[in-house]
Amino acid sequence: MLLKPNLSWNANQGITLPAVQAQVAYVNGALQVEFMVEEPMDCFRAEVREDNSTSWEDSCVEIFLRNPKNSTEYFNFEITSRGFILAARGSGRQDRQKLPTEALAKITRVKQLASVAGNLICWGITVTIPPEIFGMSSFEGAALEGNLYKCADKAKTPHYLSAFPIDTEKPDFHRPEFFQVLLQG
Repeated sequence: MLLKPNLSWNANQGITLPAVQAQVAYVNGALQVEFMVEEPMDCFRAEVREDNSTSWEDSCVEIFLRNPKNSTEYFNFEITSRGFILAARGSGRQDRQKLPTEALAKITRVKQLASVAGNLICWGITVTIPPEIFGMSSFEGAALEGNLYKCADKAKTPHYLSAFPIDTEKPDFHRPEFFQVLLQG
């Protein structure tokens, strides 16, 4: 799956944007998302140094998922190039509840070492989310709806990409009305 920019958003106009590929699958009963990122040096930032911090300010990839057990809420998993994660749940942007440290420890993050090729930084990360995070024993039969994103709000060159289009005037990832099926159960 290729993440694409919304070129009507001012932030994405007139810049060289990252290239991001993602693969979504069930692996050993868990949801696994593998991201491969190639981004210009100006788009890269790696300052966050702890979980449940401001991941979106750094070069990060994000997984937003509607809760398969409760369609009125969604989860956001925002992972930096260093593997730090912000994870929260709620029904909208304003009422997010961060997941506790014990839950974050169950989310596996495997980083691919970053490399430099000319003016590009290439990095990857594989994120594995077990069904227990959603209060489920299995994803069997569940269709997972959501969207995948790439951003870096505080990079020298901020940018915003998504797997599925978001029809808004400016970047806004907290829009579950634009979620689509990522994976059938």
